[in-house]
Amino acid sequence: MPRHGEGFVDAVLAVVDDIPPGHVMTYGDVAATLGSRGARAVGQVMARYGGDVPWWRVVRAGGRPPAGHAERARSHYADEGVPIRPVDDEDGYRIDLAACRWRG
Repeated sequence: MPRHGEGFVDAVLAVVDDIPPGHVMTYGDVAATLGSRGARAVGQVMARYGGDVPWWRVVRAGGRPPAGHAERARSHYADEGVPIRPVDDEDGYRIDLAACRWRG
């Protein structure tokens, strides 16, 4: 994975901070907004520095909630009216990306 500097970190956090309530972007969407294909790099930024931005608004491909944070994120989705649908796996739900994906 290419190394990204402080500018990339700030850019990722700025994009995430601009996602409106009730909407989500995938890690790949955030990367694409920045002209990158580095979805994993976005994930690393969010894991290390994402605590001060609405981290729950960045989801995995297919509408899966952030890894390891499905339960914490669910209350944010309920508060913001993000449409979810139940699934039978460890997360228990998926975000309806067609209904709430933000294109920035």
